[in-house]
Formats: sequence, structure tokens, C-alpha cells
Amino acid sequence: MQVSRIVPSLLAVLSLATPSQRGGSRYRVTADNAWFFQDVAGRRIARLARGATLAGGATRNDWIQVTLDGWIFSTSVGKSDKPEFDLLVTRTPNENLRAAPAGPLVAELAEGFGLKRATPDSSGRWQHVTREGWVQRSALAPVADVVATRTAVTSDSDNVQGGPTAPPAARGGGGGGDTARVDSSRAQPLRMTTLYRAPDGPEAGTIATETPLRVLSRNGEWTRVQFEGWVKGGDLQAAPAGVLVGVTAAELRAEPQRYLGQVLRWNLEFIAIQKADDLRPDIPSGSSYVLARGPLPERGFVYIVVPENRLPAFRALTPLATVQVTARVRNGRSRYLGNPVVDLISLEGGGGTP
Repeated sequence: MQVSRIVPSLLAVLSLATPSQRGGSRYRVTADNAWFFQDVAGRRIARLARGATLAGGATRNDWIQVTLDGWIFSTSVGKSDKPEFDLLVTRTPNENLRAAPAGPLVAELAEGFGLKRATPDSSGRWQHVTREGWVQRSALAPVADVVATRTAVTSDSDNVQGGPTAPPAARGGGGGGDTARVDSSRAQPLRMTTLYRAPDGPEAGTIATETPLRVLSRNGEWTRVQFEGWVKGGDLQAAPAGVLVGVTAAELRAEPQRYLGQVLRWNLEFIAIQKADDLRPDIPSGSSYVLARGPLPERGFVYIVVPENRLPAFRALTPLATVQVTARVRNGRSRYLGNPVVDLISLEGGGGTP
């Protein structure tokens, strides 16, 4: 007589990091106005964008060696006269380095900043470049890995008199295959980790170790997750009808089609009124638009298309004034510069409602 013995389920963890990630540490910039230094305690040579991801290397006391890796306009760099670099930034006073062509901001590079070419070398208007330097440890946080849960259930058959165990082929139905099942839609953090609203976007909170997560999608080093929880009803308020609040510019850049035509309410920092040019084909050439920074506390740029008869309210503002606007999304990620473009509906604060 034979009986079946069920081996208990086994819980294991599988790293979801890509091969390139396993080769070294990665860090995210967590401080505003963080600096990239030429050497430990040396000269500050570039300003880093909060949320940017950097490849890490050696450490020295309170310093971490990092590599800037990104894309810059080909017309903004020229051949370097320094043997240690291939290119120099030629645009005055500075130019943006982005994580991908028209992607999230990584750093602001001053004129004369030295760079090395990277592979792939270029993509249309864009040049792929790198530069090594140092950042203070206090301005960085390690990028946490995410793990998936794996459940293995096997059965074994023994003769109650101690007979020989059936060979693997017989136990597995002749296939000899692995009976382990990996549920790739479930995961949990390896350690306390930061939750972001969008890739390279602002922080939304912190997730504790072993919090059950549902994996919705993956994009490069990023994994989009979902989890359930509870808050006190007294801490909630109803959102305005037909208006989205709390949406970040990073979310628009990540999913421009999702937000096309949606109405948003944003707090922005007014910078200037400008005229559209060839780099902003989403706005009719020669039309006026408002250049703003935000939505706060984000530091990226937003273009607000404003009718001529409503510009006086913006002309009355002083630069860096904080305003609240309600606007409709024209393009979540503009063609060349990757900044959101919105059409003004109303202006509140700073200069009043136009």
C-alpha cells in the first residue's frame, strides 16, 4: 500500500533586478539643490535634479562616486579641447541632461562642462554622454530591489514499508520539469523603500518591508505596484468635480495619453511670459505662453498656453510668484523638451482670476 506525502509550500524570493542593475549600486537623488562634485569635497560642477537615478561606485567617508548618464541636445555640445573629455557644453549659461531623449531631468550642466560619449552614441537631435564625479551621501538614497514570492508545491510517494522513492520522471508525470510556480503579479519590498508617484517623480510615501504588492507593469528599472490600505475618514476631503488634484508632471510625462484633455489644478511658480519657437511645436509659432516651474514641489518646467486677452493678469505677477491654476492638458510630454503643455482655464492667487 502506498500513501502520498505532501511537502509543505516553500516561500522563496527572486530578485527582479535586471542584469545591468546587479552589477552595481544605484542611488536616487533625494535632496533639493544637490550638487555633483568634481572630486571629494572639491569644486561643485553641476546641479542634480531631485529624483534622478545615478549609478554608484566607490565610497569615501561621507561621499559616493556616481556616474551621470544621460542625453543632451547635440547642438548644445562641441568638441572638447581637453584630452580627458570628448565633448564640452557650449550653450550659455547651462543645458539640461536628461535620462532619455526628452525624458526626465537628471542635471543642469554649465557651459564648459566636460563629457564623454556613451553607447549608443546619438539619437536624432540627442547625444548620449556620461561623466563621473562625487555626491554627498546625505543627498542620496539607495534604490531598493523588489522581490516576487515563489511557491513550490511537490508531492512524493513512498512505500509504507520503506520501499524506494519513485524517480523524478515518474513523480512529475514523465516530463521531469520544474513544478515550482512563480506568481509574477505579486511582490514585496526587500527593505523599507520609497514609493514614487511616477518614474523619477516626487515621493509619495514609504512602504514597509514585506508589504504585499500587486505588480501592474514594468518599465526598465521601474516596477509599477498597487497595494491596499486604510485611512481615517476624517483625514479625507472630496475632490473637486471634474478636476484632478495631486497629479504630478512626472505622471503626465510617463503616461501622456492617459491625461490628454484632463483638467488639473496645480500650484506653480511663475517665471516669465515667452513666445513659442521651433523647439515648442505643440504651441503655435509666435504665440505667447507662460513658462512656470512645478507643479510644486517639482522643479521641472510647465508651458501654459494663455489667450492674449488673459495675459495682463500674468504680466502683473513678479517672477517666482506662486500661483494656482486650473488648466486642461494639451500634451503631457512635449515633443522635443518633454515638458507638459496645458491650456489655461483659470488663474487663482498671485494676480487674481483673469
